[in-house]
Amino acid sequence: MSEPHPMTVPTGIPAVEAAAHRPIGDAVNVLIITGMSGAGRTRAAAALEDMQWFVVDNLPPNLLPPLVELVSKTGSSVTRLAVVLDVRGKEFFNDLAGIVEQLRNSSVRFQVLFLDASDAALVRRFEQVRRPHPLSPEGRILDGIAAERKLLAPIKSRSDAVIDTSDLSVNELARTVRAAVQSEIPTELNIVIVSFGFKHGLPLDADHVADVRFLANPYWITELRHLNGNDIPVRDYVLSQPGALEFVDRYANALEPVLAGYEREEKRHTTIAIGCTGGQHRSVAISNALARRLREAGHHVVVTARDLGRE
Repeated sequence: MSEPHPMTVPTGIPAVEAAAHRPIGDAVNVLIITGMSGAGRTRAAAALEDMQWFVVDNLPPNLLPPLVELVSKTGSSVTRLAVVLDVRGKEFFNDLAGIVEQLRNSSVRFQVLFLDASDAALVRRFEQVRRPHPLSPEGRILDGIAAERKLLAPIKSRSDAVIDTSDLSVNELARTVRAAVQSEIPTELNIVIVSFGFKHGLPLDADHVADVRFLANPYWITELRHLNGNDIPVRDYVLSQPGALEFVDRYANALEPVLAGYEREEKRHTTIAIGCTGGQHRSVAISNALARRLREAGHHVVVTARDLGRE
């Protein structure tokens, strides 16, 4: 009878290792958004979402390290994590200063962004939305603001960036947040061109609608009827008609100042609808041609055919 193998690992060590958190990796950039209630945290979070950050709102601070560990795992597509931490966390919010120090002692790349505003601006905003201050639900708004300033003073002094939003519009705040985080994510306007058939109704999300029923309908050409605007014979037929290419060029030129204005006003998505009768031939061919034209001008464009194959 063979003797049992000697124990090489002390009893209990495997259990301890299983319960221990792995070291937080450095593959993810972490942005902590905090600050005064009413100072624009929600708008800042929305701006970051538009920049393709992964945003978590109202997270208890002690859950931040496990969250960073989760998104740092191999195979995760999250490289930019923004977390909104504020006094809505109630007693859990008191852990924030300790969590920040824990992150500073780790290899995590992170910033703390603090949003502030004057008392007058905060009072005005609370009165506009008719909501109580979270630290003074039944008392004066100013009492809640004073209590919050005292609570946040330690974290404000350790923040990497402080933004005073007292006189900022929502668009100005978005631009300021982008500058503060120095994101490498492109902030270009995303354009969606959707072809459709008028007989099926207008796309509800269209910002612009163009009618290309002024062009002859390939449906009445026997050889083209069973094809669609993605097919070369239909494309060539549509674009060879008088006014087709002129329409594409002039419409693209007319859109340029509009698209530039959208970018200035922080509008990050727009939908352009191109319609014909059934959404099979003319609208599809013109949508593709317009997309090529806008891409040549440097825009990011996605094309979709809403009613293709619906006949």
